[in-house]
Amino acid sequence: MSQEPNNHLPSEIDSDPPRDKQSSRRLKIAFWLSFVSLLAVGILWLSSIKNIQNLEHDLATKLDIFNEKNQQSLAFAKNADTRSTEIAARAEILEEKYSESFDQQAALKALYQELANNHEERMLSDVEQLLVIANQQLQFAGNIKPALLALQAADAKLQGFDSQKSVQLRKSINQDIQGLQNLPLADITSISLKLANLSQRVDQLALVSDHHPSNTQTKTRPDGVNSPLINNPWRKLSKEILQDIKNMVRIERIDHPEPPLLTPEQTFFLRENIKLHLLTARIALLRHDQISYQSDLVAAQSTISLYFDVRELLTQNTLDEIKGLTNSPISNELPDIEQSLRLLNQYKLSFVPTPNREPRVRKQP
Repeated sequence: MSQEPNNHLPSEIDSDPPRDKQSSRRLKIAFWLSFVSLLAVGILWLSSIKNIQNLEHDLATKLDIFNEKNQQSLAFAKNADTRSTEIAARAEILEEKYSESFDQQAALKALYQELANNHEERMLSDVEQLLVIANQQLQFAGNIKPALLALQAADAKLQGFDSQKSVQLRKSINQDIQGLQNLPLADITSISLKLANLSQRVDQLALVSDHHPSNTQTKTRPDGVNSPLINNPWRKLSKEILQDIKNMVRIERIDHPEPPLLTPEQTFFLRENIKLHLLTARIALLRHDQISYQSDLVAAQSTISLYFDVRELLTQNTLDEIKGLTNSPISNELPDIEQSLRLLNQYKLSFVPTPNREPRVRKQP
């Protein structure tokens, strides 16, 4: 009996180590599983924290953008309010001006109707137009004939009216007509044609440089006289040397300097310059500018006297014509018809009724 327990003891001892190994292996597996799970939980926790931070950053950015846009919208709304108030104020001002212009238009329409219904007032409007035309012709253009015709037409319009103001106006207009008729009239057309002819004649004038005096020393003598020189070469040589020595000395006058020699191109521009002076003189003639007219003619005359041959008959006639045109007056002191215009305005004011205007009450905004 005692041997049986002893036989079973080693088997029990031998069965314990595999069980310990299995338990330790299970513990290790459980440890690693817990470690991996803890690591996964930590990673998930960190990633969740990072996501939360990113969400907070995005939310803060969007909030800033929203606040900025909100401020811009508030500024736009404020500008729109100010503009709407300005537009409303301008609309009120325009309405007031429109009402004022409407009243003025109605008053002018009534005045025009009254003028149309009155024969004398229509006559005054015609006379006013004629006097304005005469004044413009005298002040701006200096044309005496059109102004005289306009004044005579205005005087004809006033015939048949015997009022005191109409008689005074006719008297003033007649004085202006007499003043214009007494003025010496310059023949503008004739002077303009003469200037045009002179401009065409410039191309025919001869320059001083084109005139070559005859040299008697270079002329050949008869054959009988020159024959000894031809036969004697030493005498011919001595004659040429003596002639060259004589030509080395030249006597000139310094009080009247000779004009410079001109190239063909310079000659062309010289003639065109004279034509330009004559053209500007014609323009000054049409504008009744006496000073510019005389200065251009004097410039043309001095240029012709300096560069062209005054011994030619054509040049002398040209200078004489320019001198005569320079001395001819082309402008006069024109009379003033302001007195007639003043009397006409006083005559017109006697027909304008004095309206009884009531003060307007503007609407308060």
